[in-house]
Amino acid sequence: MVRVSGLASGMDIDDIVSKMMQAQRVPLDKMNQKKQYSEWQRDDYRSLNSAMLEFDKFIFDGIGKESSFAKKTVNVSNPNALSVKGVNATGNFSGTMEVKNLASSSTVIGDTAIDNATNKLSAYGINPGENIIKAINEKGEMQEYKFQVTADDTMDSVINKINSETGVTAFFDEKTQKLSFTSKQTGNISGNIDINNDKGIEFVSGDFLGKVFTNKISTPGLNAEFTYNGVKTERTSNVFTINGAEFTLKEKTTSPITFSSTTDVDAVLDTITQFVNKYNELIEKISDKTTEPKNRNFAPLTAEQKKAMSEDEIKLWEEKAKSGTLRGDSTLKSLLSTMRTSLYTSVSGATGIQNLSELGITTTKNYLEGGKLTIDEKKLKEAISKDPSAIYKLFMAEGKPVDQTKPFDEKTNPIDPKTQGLARRLRSDLDSAMKSITEKAGKTGYVNDKFTIGKSLNDLNKRISAFEVKLTKLENRYYSQFTAMEKAIQRANSQSASLMQYFG
Repeated sequence: MVRVSGLASGMDIDDIVSKMMQAQRVPLDKMNQKKQYSEWQRDDYRSLNSAMLEFDKFIFDGIGKESSFAKKTVNVSNPNALSVKGVNATGNFSGTMEVKNLASSSTVIGDTAIDNATNKLSAYGINPGENIIKAINEKGEMQEYKFQVTADDTMDSVINKINSETGVTAFFDEKTQKLSFTSKQTGNISGNIDINNDKGIEFVSGDFLGKVFTNKISTPGLNAEFTYNGVKTERTSNVFTINGAEFTLKEKTTSPITFSSTTDVDAVLDTITQFVNKYNELIEKISDKTTEPKNRNFAPLTAEQKKAMSEDEIKLWEEKAKSGTLRGDSTLKSLLSTMRTSLYTSVSGATGIQNLSELGITTTKNYLEGGKLTIDEKKLKEAISKDPSAIYKLFMAEGKPVDQTKPFDEKTNPIDPKTQGLARRLRSDLDSAMKSITEKAGKTGYVNDKFTIGKSLNDLNKRISAFEVKLTKLENRYYSQFTAMEKAIQRANSQSASLMQYFG
């Protein structure tokens, strides 16, 4: 549309139309402000959901693992020959170990006429094709491995394939022109150190293997042999686990080595302290958002308002405008309540420790802190020293069906929450809240029609688009009216000039 400026009338048409449109844009500004506020609310929900998910994972990786309460300090009489650490032994342990032999890897050394590792193997009469070997694997079993030799392969490139694709490590010494294979795993199969006369590494087929290892010297892999608490036994590796303790054999010995463990109180204390700190951080975040005041005098800024403000002014304004997006949210307030109940309700049927207060963990005296936990470190250390396994059960007891005379059924006979460990209850509370919030605010990557706020945003976007079309039509109508007025004035001015000329 051709717009005529106010040359005839002398009026600033653009300014007049702009001011007339400002009043008409008020409903559109309100819709855009509502959209912005909804987006802030969505983002705040997602931020808390992320914090809950992080805490849930922290529980799983911390107090949710039995190994967190099985941490031990182990004393060994000869640490140069033997190291011992607790892996998942719930109780303390002690004993003796005498090492007769260390486990070793099988090796095969061959003679070769290859004088340069970078020459193509075809130059030495080695044909391309598949080669197959067998070697001991991590399970102590013989496993078949394959590698391909091509016409363009060199000794270096084949060694790279062998080292990355098989259970042996290959090494070629250009000075001696010898190639060696060493099994990546130690030990031999069931005490049989000579397998098909290859002693732990078996050549099945392949032109490369046949020609490079024309003559070979094989050394058998050996199992570790030792006497544990008076019992002679063996393992394929120098590192193995017995009754939840990991042993690493380092040297042969001529006399028994003694070892004993005690609970690593400080390590377990640190695990529980971190849990309490993370719990306190989460409830503080939720409490802050649900009690945050709403500043009704600070609505989201319109585009026009932002043009008249500095970046610092915009930032300060929006900090106040964003406040209170989750104030009084029922899901979040319910979560705070259920988490407190879950932690403070005793674990029914638990033996030993049934509630947090027995560990010296109680709520702070300041009720305004929303149920934050505090630790009596001395009392907690005493409980850890006495029975760390009982503390693990307090947090992670699986629970029993409501009717213990009948088998568990998720619908008709579910787990009684009172018999569940405290951490399991918390994770269930978090899961329920996260699902509810996801229904409201979705997750990153969700399309808007999959969650409540998103659907509202879609509706707002449609209304905004429709209103913008309406405003465009209205603005064009205003300009049309002013253009008609300008043309009329021009005609009047022209007629007046003609008359003046006529009577002149």
